[in-house]
Amino acid sequence: MTDPQPRPPAAVVFDALGAAYEEAFAGSEAHRRSLERLLGRLAPGSRVLDVGSGTGRPTAGTLAAAGHEVLGVDVSPVMVELASRQVPDASFRRADIRTLPLDDASFDAVCVYFSLLQLDREEQRETVRRLVRALRPGGYLVLATVPLDVEGVEAVFMGQPVRVSSFAAADLVAVAEEAGLDVLESEETLFTPDHPDAVPEPHVFLHCRRRTAGA
Repeated sequence: MTDPQPRPPAAVVFDALGAAYEEAFAGSEAHRRSLERLLGRLAPGSRVLDVGSGTGRPTAGTLAAAGHEVLGVDVSPVMVELASRQVPDASFRRADIRTLPLDDASFDAVCVYFSLLQLDREEQRETVRRLVRALRPGGYLVLATVPLDVEGVEAVFMGQPVRVSSFAAADLVAVAEEAGLDVLESEETLFTPDHPDAVPEPHVFLHCRRRTAGA
């Protein structure tokens, strides 16, 4: 059978990784601290969009367990199937966030944990702008990435060939601010995934808030 939907390169990579991705990154204390910060800001029953939701853990699972309404979006059908089984209290959709219709001001928070790295820089800028429009004024966006000044670099990630683009940390802050966000907090750390081919990699976590009218 042929796949009725074209598969972006990221879907191929993460279909192959499956649960191994979750295992490799399960030890990230910075990711969990980031989620705790977000939980401390959200009102009960908030509506949250998880971009690049992967296996559903830890992000969607943590938010759903706290009583929030979570929609996870991922291009990988393998990841969506895993997440649906592992986090039944959240909803998951196979979709490309670049083209997924999003209503303006329809989410209280948006999580973007390491899910833009295989987009080029202009696609990343435009995606952040789209996500800010989908966020209610005063709502929160968490943006995490590997802060490297690179574009279109060929690399190997957990045995899979990838093409990576990213921003240095200061430039990522500028991307967030230009999209209409105020950066409330930033944490930079070094993390080594639990995988034989892994090397230490820098991570940055930005906690942002959408500006309200006139701010």
